[in-house]
Amino acid sequence: MTKNPRKPFCNVIDCPSSDGVDRRGFLQCMAWAGAGLIWTFAGGVPVSNLLGASPHKSSGGFTFAQISDSHIGFDKPANTDVTATLQTAIDKINALPSAPDLIIHTGDISHLAKPGEFDTATQVLKGAKSNIFYVPGEHDVATDNGQQYHERFGKDAVGAGWHSFDHKGVHFVGLVNVVDLKAGGLGTLGHEQLEWMEKDLKGRTSSTPVVVFAHIPLWAVYPEWGWGTQDSQQALSYLKHFGSVTVLNGHIHQIMQKVEGNVTFHTAMATAFPQPVPGTSKSPGPLKVPADELRRVLGISEVNYAVGQHHLAVVDASLAGTPTDQASDILRKAAASATAASQQSAGQAGMVSVTIDNFAFSPKDLTVKSGSTVEWTNKDDTPHTVTSNDGAFGSGALDTNQKFKYTFAKAGNFPYYCKFHPKMTGTVTVQ
Repeated sequence: MTKNPRKPFCNVIDCPSSDGVDRRGFLQCMAWAGAGLIWTFAGGVPVSNLLGASPHKSSGGFTFAQISDSHIGFDKPANTDVTATLQTAIDKINALPSAPDLIIHTGDISHLAKPGEFDTATQVLKGAKSNIFYVPGEHDVATDNGQQYHERFGKDAVGAGWHSFDHKGVHFVGLVNVVDLKAGGLGTLGHEQLEWMEKDLKGRTSSTPVVVFAHIPLWAVYPEWGWGTQDSQQALSYLKHFGSVTVLNGHIHQIMQKVEGNVTFHTAMATAFPQPVPGTSKSPGPLKVPADELRRVLGISEVNYAVGQHHLAVVDASLAGTPTDQASDILRKAAASATAASQQSAGQAGMVSVTIDNFAFSPKDLTVKSGSTVEWTNKDDTPHTVTSNDGAFGSGALDTNQKFKYTFAKAGNFPYYCKFHPKMTGTVTVQ
């Protein structure tokens, strides 16, 4: 097996050992966004090998694939044909030299949880040669409390959609951290699910490899954007006695990884559109890149398990079919261009109503007289909601250019937030 002489940026030395990364450490980790390496984890230490030098699978070993953030229904400039790129991802998985035993989808199958979006996704996904296991993303459950998702993908799951299963000696745990997101908060698992997880893992030997998968990362990737799970430490405490734990997530639409003790964390590229690298933009959201570079920043992950070695090898591959070691540079350049364009247009815009743009309400704080009507307009390429903290008013999902009006009949302070993105908050003060 040919060793890659270049050391990865994100390893146990470069990244802090606590659950969280300072800005410098984060950007060091994100500097590695390549999809041309095989990562083999033995004893919590990553070893990289060139793509194509696949690890030998001993008898009983197997491969599984991860896809994430398909966002079927999205049709904005960042990717006007997300169905096609999801189909490319499935074709790529089907074409692997060794067919994966299974596929896991780490959420945001749909963009607005509409029946037609789930219909299209199901049509594409049924073309996979492997069985698919799911957890929901916030876009799959926010508009109808997850009813469509549960009917199609979560019938055998527990609670809001969590579940577990065993495959050839590996224990898989699918968690849900996108339900009941609070204003200004991170993802959350909740007491009921944590109790279930603790019971699910009890009695399993420490030599059992465990794979945990959820939509929002289970470590503090970038709390300023809500990229983390507030009660993840309790969940991770149940995994301390296992020798090999791999945590797979989506949500951030880009590759990032860290190793902490016995746990390897890995987030996947999306199949729909990229998002900016934190620190390069004011906010997350669909990021437009040059058309000929789009498939270099979208992709899949292939995971290999070899019996007796207790390691999992993670291979990230772009939809372009080539290594994407310059993916972070593509995202940084695109974010800089988008920021410049936004600043130029902001100087020309009026403030007659509240504008939703760049994952923010503008103005964030508004003072009006009793009897006034406030109108919110979504100028983002992704849906948002205007949801009162106390439930007094709510817009439902607002897609691009859609509006919501509400008349404030009495005095008081009315804080609100976006249910899709709880870090987005605002306040209307009525005099």
